Amino acid sequence: MLELKGFACGYGLVQAVEMLDLVVPAGKITALLGPNGAGKTSTIMAIAGHVDVQRGEVRFENHDLDGRSPADRTRLGIALAPEGRRVFPDLTVAENLLVGGYTQTAADARRAEESVLALFPRLGERLRQRAGLLSGGEQQMLAIGRALMARPRLLLIDELSLGLMPAMVDLCFEVLVDLKRQGLAVLLVEQNTHRALAVADQVVVLVSGRKAYEAGGEQARCDPDMVDSFLGIREM
Repeated sequence: MLELKGFACGYGLVQAVEMLDLVVPAGKITALLGPNGAGKTSTIMAIAGHVDVQRGEVRFENHDLDGRSPADRTRLGIALAPEGRRVFPDLTVAENLLVGGYTQTAADARRAEESVLALFPRLGERLRQRAGLLSGGEQQMLAIGRALMARPRLLLIDELSLGLMPAMVDLCFEVLVDLKRQGLAVLLVEQNTHRALAVADQVVVLVSGRKAYEAGGEQARCDPDMVDSFLGIREM
């Protein structure tokens, strides 16, 4: 579904990622792991169109993404749930969802909202509440739901579990697996390596902007040295 070849991205003269080859299959969860500063967020932000691609190819379902705006990429089927949620705090839950569905027709947006509220019933209880008053977990639900309003085929998620209580982490990862069952492709950036490995169909590790490791999910889960070797710590 998504393919990066010889990919490099960065900020002005600063290169964050170089010579990355990556394939994200349809209907699978790909975990993009690595220590802080490895280039994970830069990679998914470049795929979404918010960071400059300096070299290489980025193709989505045979569409060349070079020169396409973030809105064009959303229309093609790519949606982003960014690090830190970034909900619009002064807008209500319903208004945040409406923003996420801006590329859809009114009928399609209504259907997307119904699907989001079925995944996250708690959002349905808070539709008229300002997003800034939600808990961190509820804001994460809203960030994912807002991305799903675009009815994507590829979902980019940056730091799904960051700052969440364990019960909310469980819920969000359960939703992720459910979305995969529905055929959605997911590219997941996640610092909680243990949780990411538990759901990943394939694993890619970046270190200092370069790919240091790649394996299927089962192989990575069975590799006792993978986390220690490439991430420096073992999370339980």
